[in-house]
Amino acid sequence: METGFRKWIIVVTVVLCCLLELIDTSIVNVALTQMMGNLSATQQEVSWVVASYAIANVIVIPMTGFLAEQFGRKNYYLVSVVIFTLASMACGQSTNLWELVAFRFIQGIGGGALMATSQAILIDTFPPKQLPLGQALFGMGVIIGPTIGPTLGGYIVENYDWPWIFYVNVPVGIMASIFTILFIRDPERIKNAIPKPLREIDWAGIGLLILGVGSLQFVLEQGETKDWFDDNIIVLFTMLAAVGLIGFIWRELTAKAPIVDLRVLTKSRNLAVGAFLSFVLGFGLFASVFVFPIFTQRILGFSAEQTGYILLPGALASGLMMPLVGKMLVAGVPQKAMLPVGFAIFFGFTFWMAAQISPTAGESDFFWPLIVRGVGLGLIFMPITTMSLAGLQGRDAGQAAGLTGMIRQLGGSFGVAIVGTYLERTIQANRVALLPNISLYNPETTQRLQAFTQSFLAKGYSLNQAQQQAYAVLEGVLMKQVSLITYSQIFTSLGLFFLACVPLILLVKRAKQGEKIDLNAAH
Repeated sequence: METGFRKWIIVVTVVLCCLLELIDTSIVNVALTQMMGNLSATQQEVSWVVASYAIANVIVIPMTGFLAEQFGRKNYYLVSVVIFTLASMACGQSTNLWELVAFRFIQGIGGGALMATSQAILIDTFPPKQLPLGQALFGMGVIIGPTIGPTLGGYIVENYDWPWIFYVNVPVGIMASIFTILFIRDPERIKNAIPKPLREIDWAGIGLLILGVGSLQFVLEQGETKDWFDDNIIVLFTMLAAVGLIGFIWRELTAKAPIVDLRVLTKSRNLAVGAFLSFVLGFGLFASVFVFPIFTQRILGFSAEQTGYILLPGALASGLMMPLVGKMLVAGVPQKAMLPVGFAIFFGFTFWMAAQISPTAGESDFFWPLIVRGVGLGLIFMPITTMSLAGLQGRDAGQAAGLTGMIRQLGGSFGVAIVGTYLERTIQANRVALLPNISLYNPETTQRLQAFTQSFLAKGYSLNQAQQQAYAVLEGVLMKQVSLITYSQIFTSLGLFFLACVPLILLVKRAKQGEKIDLNAAH
């Protein structure tokens, strides 16, 4: 537990590190087109820049508890910050695609520790009465990071060059490294822990975790690009994921000293429910951030920078909600009462967005819906986090934090993968459904074609060229209408998914008087 100046320096350090890690999950997306040109890569190849980071991230997150105890939390955190910073510099210096992919994987290994370990450090930094404030500050990073990634990335791509999306991490990483050395301390439990001999480490669990979770993340990241199960590589990695995950679950439930203690899920019903709700939160958070920029840039013609600025107020609304929700929790408002409100607000956001989608939509049309999204996510994240960890002791709370972090990340990957697949396939289905309305036997169709043809003839095209251009314009009009219908359906479906999860909140047990997160539950 810290006080005064040291406490707030620690808060600044860990929140910045948490932001860095999460911003890097989405900042790269807006620069992929530029990378394709500069690195002579195809769209399928450049997608590995995103996939490699995510795969490394999701493998490391559940192991952070063990690694912190084995090497000391301060040492592990410092090394992770240094790895992340050096890998960021190396990413910017990369001269070919696969060099960049390799350094992104290393960056993901360093970044995986930053989020879960930051949460553990904040738990130890605040006294019990102020713990919701510490969780609120952590939540600001989790919610704001993925949302401002496109904003920052869009600004950098528009005004500088893609390597700068990595270089911006370097000064923050250096500052965080210095602050970690000077101000962060291990709690007594970690200081007094005796590292396990190498022969006693759960190597089988580590191997099965890498195989299962890594393969699953690969399938989610690359499935749509490779046309899912029509590709033999995806089939192979799906089988590897199934074998790895089943083996991992069996190993961790039976091992004497598991690398990730899954038995903690059986000790707390709230943790089990919270883990699933963390998946839902990750799904909604990342899916909505993924689909909105695609809509604004593909359909409305906004730039990456414009899209980023539209998302920014909603991200700030989430950040402002966190301290407010923290005070409500301190005042005794139960998580079980706040969660349905948060889910209902997010449901309202999705239906509002579905109604706002039109060919004439402008920036102002999305301002308030995205503010509502920010408020809803703020009311969901904090209650889930505090509910999941409440009542757990010592190492159990550390294991729980790592598990919920991994599950939230996997929820985001599932969200992006499912929404991406739904988008591409539903566009084709809606096109087929609308095609019967376009026919040369339809007077409205022929009138529109004649108008387009006359327009091109007036511009100097030959009759044959004018007719070809008229058909192309008609196809463009059709696809725009199809896309508008599809994006509206995506937001509606996302809202219905959130609404369907609300009954799970009934399973949450209200915390007993005095039941708190154990302050020694550090990673």
